Amino acid sequence: MSHTTHDGGVAKSAIPPPDEGLTAAQLAAKYGLAVSGARPSLAEYVRRLWGRRHFILAFSQAKLTAQYSQAKLGQLWQVATPLLNAAVYYFIFGVILHASRGLSQDVYIPFLVTGVFVFTFTQSSVMSGVRAISGNLGLVRALHFPRASLPISFSLQQLQQLLFSMIVMFVVAIGFGSYPSPAWLLIVPVLLLQFLFNTGLALIVARMGAKTPDLAQLMPFILRTWMYTSGVMFSISKMMEGRSEIAVRLLQVNPAAVYMDLMRYALIDGYGAANLPPHVWAIALFWAVLVFAGGFVYFWQAEERYGRG
Repeated sequence: MSHTTHDGGVAKSAIPPPDEGLTAAQLAAKYGLAVSGARPSLAEYVRRLWGRRHFILAFSQAKLTAQYSQAKLGQLWQVATPLLNAAVYYFIFGVILHASRGLSQDVYIPFLVTGVFVFTFTQSSVMSGVRAISGNLGLVRALHFPRASLPISFSLQQLQQLLFSMIVMFVVAIGFGSYPSPAWLLIVPVLLLQFLFNTGLALIVARMGAKTPDLAQLMPFILRTWMYTSGVMFSISKMMEGRSEIAVRLLQVNPAAVYMDLMRYALIDGYGAANLPPHVWAIALFWAVLVFAGGFVYFWQAEERYGRG
């Protein structure tokens, strides 16, 4: 634009920029810009996560290999650690406190070893999950990938560790008279359901731990309390004989107790269906689907906030 001045000259006025007055959102829309690291839709998030499946598997295997790389016995500790825990618990609860009430020694020892190994699977998944984001901030801030890859990968690592440990479980079961039978095939769906449950739990604590790192210090106390109320060292039905049926059922439907008892039922000949709560498979499926689906959505809702602040 131009106009004539009082001395006959021509002056040009400033032309307003074409974007003047537009908000940041309007500018982004005008030029096709998107927020960096924005949370995608749930379907798109699942698609991207599937695309990272090779990374998830490789990361879990690398973590498993590195876990005992500094120890002289190396990967043997994968089996030795839960076995030593079972030995300590047997001495305290089996020998000193006689927690084997109602179970013969041929049943109690594989019962205890199975309980320790299966609960350790859940315990380790939760402890790994709570540090999945806060303990890998360098990776989270440097690379763009679905953050759920980390807690899922840590749960997968613990599953692989349990598979190693199960060699000892089988040896102990056979050593005390429980030989392989078609019932052992039930171990597969039990492991699958427990893995889904553990992964959902790891996703939940991963989001909580990302915001509150101190949760990692509190978690061992919570897990220890959970272990003592889940029937790892004693049979809930035997120990609670004569008590309120509601109290017995509440302890038995605890997800940790459900997966342990199903594994014992599949593996140990002398541990029959009378030790299981009614509809135990439906309960196991309910916990797996509820916690996995709920945990996944809960974690996804904070996707754009991980590694910031």
